[in-house]
Amino acid sequence: MDGMTDQAQRSETEIPGKPTSASRTTLSHIMTGSDTNLLGTVHGGVIMKLVDDAAGAVAGRHSGGPAVTASMDEMVFLEPVRVGDLVHVKAQVNWTGRSSMEVGVRVLAERWNESTPAQQVGSAYLVFAAVDGDGKPRAVPPVIPETDRDRRRYQEAQIRRTHRLARRRAIKELREKRAAEGLDD
Repeated sequence: MDGMTDQAQRSETEIPGKPTSASRTTLSHIMTGSDTNLLGTVHGGVIMKLVDDAAGAVAGRHSGGPAVTASMDEMVFLEPVRVGDLVHVKAQVNWTGRSSMEVGVRVLAERWNESTPAQQVGSAYLVFAAVDGDGKPRAVPPVIPETDRDRRRYQEAQIRRTHRLARRRAIKELREKRAAEGLDD
């Protein structure tokens, strides 16, 4: 049985699923001089904040309440962003677990001095955990992929999750081994 079927069966007794389109969002922002780095382009941290804001809005919308950033799996900067560019940050839930969600984000820039379509300048994958009022994990609705692209993103998110968990396990085992051998202080 594939992951989507397992999740759909599990969710029937829990929380009804939500389609990917239910929480998809776009945030847009005009870049100004206060957003620049020493090279005169927009600072990567400014873009990362916009990415986290959009992903957080999507995670909260999908989960129906507060959600916190658990990790940023990957942030790729493809092209520099410049002052005056209109940046669009598009986000959607790619995958859900019991209380966690992977949110995929695409960053596009409309160049203020060009009449070309917006171009992709970055992308990111973030993991959010839904929390209750006490900061404890709470269940989230399963995401229901609607298109072939959504299904591909769901499957890719499962691969990233498998790698993330394997990496954490391997690091923990190494640290425990080194501690047992007295190699770390």
